[in-house]
Amino acid sequence: MLRHSASSSSSPIYTALARLTKLNRNGSKSNRVLLQSRKTSRAKTTTILLILVVLAVVTVVFLFPAIMSSSTSATSSSVAAPFENPRPVVKKLLSEAQSEGQGATVRRSIGRHELRNLDPFLMLDEFSVSKPAGFPDHPHRGFETVTYMLDGAFIHQDFSGHKGTIRKGDVQWMTAGRGIVHSEMPASDGVQKGLQLWINLAAKDKMIEPRYQELQSKDIARASQDGVEVRIIAGEAFGVRSPVYTRTPTMYMDFTMQPGSQLHQPIPAGWNAFVYIIEGEGVFGRENAAPTAAHHCLVLGADGDGLSVWNRSGAPLRFALAAGQPLKEPVVQHGPFVMNTRAEIQQAMEDYYHGRNGFEKAKQWTSA
Repeated sequence: MLRHSASSSSSPIYTALARLTKLNRNGSKSNRVLLQSRKTSRAKTTTILLILVVLAVVTVVFLFPAIMSSSTSATSSSVAAPFENPRPVVKKLLSEAQSEGQGATVRRSIGRHELRNLDPFLMLDEFSVSKPAGFPDHPHRGFETVTYMLDGAFIHQDFSGHKGTIRKGDVQWMTAGRGIVHSEMPASDGVQKGLQLWINLAAKDKMIEPRYQELQSKDIARASQDGVEVRIIAGEAFGVRSPVYTRTPTMYMDFTMQPGSQLHQPIPAGWNAFVYIIEGEGVFGRENAAPTAAHHCLVLGADGDGLSVWNRSGAPLRFALAAGQPLKEPVVQHGPFVMNTRAEIQQAMEDYYHGRNGFEKAKQWTSA
């Protein structure tokens, strides 16, 4: 309830009361009955005005914020509202361990014979590496590699003098373009874990100059809502966008869902998409689907509004979601070279061997 001082000149209510009092004192005795009647009438009017003022104040102070809060909640809920047509899971693969590099072991899903590629994605490895194993000097041409560290750290260096350490939660987005020779080795004792995703480049971009986009963990965009946290490596989630530029249009995210939570993440129409489960288990695609556990790669159907996920377990669920605009170009791959024709692959091999067309520094360089 609001209070005003009776002496306040700014209150129309109390100004009216003061006038009534003055008239009552100065009037003759014969007019007292009439004045008393007028006073009573004006008092009633004043009471009505006072009630209206109080109601207006209550509306502004209490009801308006509640209405706004309700509106905000409705908007927030709409972001996480279930899709009418979520994308179904059309293929499920358990990643298989295989040797790679020098004594290293990776779990590969995309890039093996069951799923040679998923345009524009060429390969996905979950690596777990300890010294002295690693990935010593090797070349690339024609695509991008995205290294996301889950635990530990890797030292990266290339033949152009670029060198750095990729630590837990960091991302290195490397565009190999016309040619890079580099190494990726454990930076410390213990097990170093992470994901490496290969993304194809369009024919017009395969021979561009190499470049890097590197984000420390603290600089990666984050958002959270209703028990779901996301680290946005590329693309947009919950209204938050990553600063990473993707030459091949791509979204790449790391989601963690608490028990009992659900997620409905839009995916651009026409983009190919997959999920890789890092920890825990969850229900993907359809609400009545069976739960899927860690180390599985789930390919999503091309039709639908986006990805729907439910965590009905008693532990957190962590997974990566990647989606990209298909290039719809021929893919010819030979080891670390990915081009559009066999002739271009042959050219890449000769350029690397002879040290030309982007590989000029290859013969003189060896990683430390």
